[in-house]
Amino acid sequence: MSKPEPSMDEWLAEGKASENADKCGMFLAHNGIVRATAKAQVRQGEEKPPVAQVDFSYDAAGVEAAVADALTWDGVYFAKAWLNEGVLEVGESIMYVMIGADIRPRCIDALQKLVSKIKTDLVVEKEIFAE
Repeated sequence: MSKPEPSMDEWLAEGKASENADKCGMFLAHNGIVRATAKAQVRQGEEKPPVAQVDFSYDAAGVEAAVADALTWDGVYFAKAWLNEGVLEVGESIMYVMIGADIRPRCIDALQKLVSKIKTDLVVEKEIFAE
């Protein structure tokens, strides 16, 4: 059973109302979802059966620290993340991440860096294949 998802409209409103909103020239959001194609198939071209579910967990304190760290990066003035947990079905959201930054290149780079940090170091994903 997944957690209730956040509203990107509310997050954007929060970002635009934040203390440093006047320094942000861009807000960018990421929504990762469970896909039916296995990670090894997408990344390494290995043949795999379709994914039916993903058992997903994460280090909550680590995600909180990663978001706080993102706010120290050059040009980043807003950062927020939400992660789901449990056994997730294909099509369900895994995570949302939003970055607000001064210029487009910094915003794009910061979003990519934060999502990469979370996915590489702070989550455990176990694909459950269809039989």
